[in-house]
Amino acid sequence: MFSWKATDMAIDLGTANTLIYVPGKGIVLNEPSVVAMKQEDGLMIPYAFGNEAKKMLGRTPEKIEAIRPMKDGVIADFRVAEEMIKHFVSCVNTKRSFMGPLIVICVPSGSTPVERRAIQESAENAGAREVYLIEEPVAAAVGAGLPVTEPTGSMVVDIGGGTTEVAILSLGGIVYSKSDRVGGDRMDEAIISYLRRYHKMLIGETTAENIKKEIGVASPPLEGNGRTMLIKGRNLSNGSPMELEFSEYEVAHALAEPVNAIIDSIRTALELTPPELAADIADKGIAMTGGGSMLRHLDGVISYATGLPTFVVDDPLPCVALGTGKALENLAAFSTVLFKQD
Repeated sequence: MFSWKATDMAIDLGTANTLIYVPGKGIVLNEPSVVAMKQEDGLMIPYAFGNEAKKMLGRTPEKIEAIRPMKDGVIADFRVAEEMIKHFVSCVNTKRSFMGPLIVICVPSGSTPVERRAIQESAENAGAREVYLIEEPVAAAVGAGLPVTEPTGSMVVDIGGGTTEVAILSLGGIVYSKSDRVGGDRMDEAIISYLRRYHKMLIGETTAENIKKEIGVASPPLEGNGRTMLIKGRNLSNGSPMELEFSEYEVAHALAEPVNAIIDSIRTALELTPPELAADIADKGIAMTGGGSMLRHLDGVISYATGLPTFVVDDPLPCVALGTGKALENLAAFSTVLFKQD
């Protein structure tokens, strides 16, 4: 376990995106975790993966189905997830080798042994010669450059597509962790639900994600409605197409529930943190990683709610993949945080 080969890789198998890190090269693949399956002779076979498959979400004909095999950070569709991992691994591992790659893959800290076993087996069935797991908050902290191996407390909040991982780390291990199934997907669902309830308008996942990225904000503007965005969808009253101006003010109210759920998780973690580590966190602040941390003003809302300095790390999106890759490149140093699921 103390050396890696050129074909080895680290995988961040995320609900929204899958990232693959190769030692010496960095992140070589970043694709949406989406697979399009096509019906042929009564069987569903893979038709498209990643970016190509994501374009098909909500737009497929009868015999093609676009599937997101990951839900809440774990595998929801084992067969489709396995096909997706095989495809992405083959895209990266173009060198023919008698032995498959060693793969380090991250799992949510709150995932069950059954869920972890499913992820491990999917990687094994994709051709890996050996598979090690690492918990997401540890990988996120390592990728963010936090001093996790030192005798000092570090706090990381990793907001992914399916889960929010809140963890206190010290001396290379997790002192406390909490994994809540709230993240970017829940934010998209909150926007869809708000428009359905208050505007009688139905939109798809892709439109909701675009709204979140364009005008998504964690707190309403101090004055007025803020920026607006023209959105299109279906009128639930008569079934005809419709469009309306959606504002930052309304988006902030739509996202209040998932944002408050994230804040509650952070508060719970702080309440259960040992006093000495709490003092370290008060000095260094809360580090935020993951795509969900890029929601505008979320760091300020968390800082106001906790009274602690809160900051989004540089390049938060690939932090988990980078941390998983560093663990692969330094197997001996990170042997205490890598494990296998029996």
